[in-house]
Amino acid sequence: MADTPGSFLEVLGALRAQAGSGRLPPVHLWNPDRCSTDGNFEIRTDGSWRHEGSPIGREAMVRLFSSILRKDEDGETYLVTPGEKVLVKVEDAAFLAVRVDRVGEGRSQCIAFTTNVGDVVAVGADNPIRVAFDRGTLEPRPYVLVRGRLEARILRAPFYELVDWATSENDVLGLWSQGVFFPIGSHA
Repeated sequence: MADTPGSFLEVLGALRAQAGSGRLPPVHLWNPDRCSTDGNFEIRTDGSWRHEGSPIGREAMVRLFSSILRKDEDGETYLVTPGEKVLVKVEDAAFLAVRVDRVGEGRSQCIAFTTNVGDVVAVGADNPIRVAFDRGTLEPRPYVLVRGRLEARILRAPFYELVDWATSENDVLGLWSQGVFFPIGSHA
């Protein structure tokens, strides 16, 4: 990654300067011609980020990178700037849902997750919950859509809270959030 005008590193510096605004960059509008598949970035199942095999230990850097993350239609995940996109290997999900909160009860309640990088996501039609099941163990692996095609895997403790709040609708265990029902199990 050359340090030329408009390069990945230059844009990253500009984004770092704007990080305090709380707004995410419009990565969905950026379609750079240059694509690097050898960036050696990785997000592991435990949510840790690595570059060239070494952990990225600075939380501020991980949060900055997460703000320019995008999963494209090809199923690949990239760090995206207006001038370049860099491939990121994601073992499971881009984020972890580490906390869950709810306001209200029943059909009118709102459930919100906080991710390991500080995103707050209100579950609803645009940000659904889905539950996949491990084929061997049948253990649930719940996810919530954060933005674009990027999901957060819901950790065990928040998932147990969801189960505690769940109700049965037509023999399906699930949750209401913003007027939408999300199944989390097959039978109550």
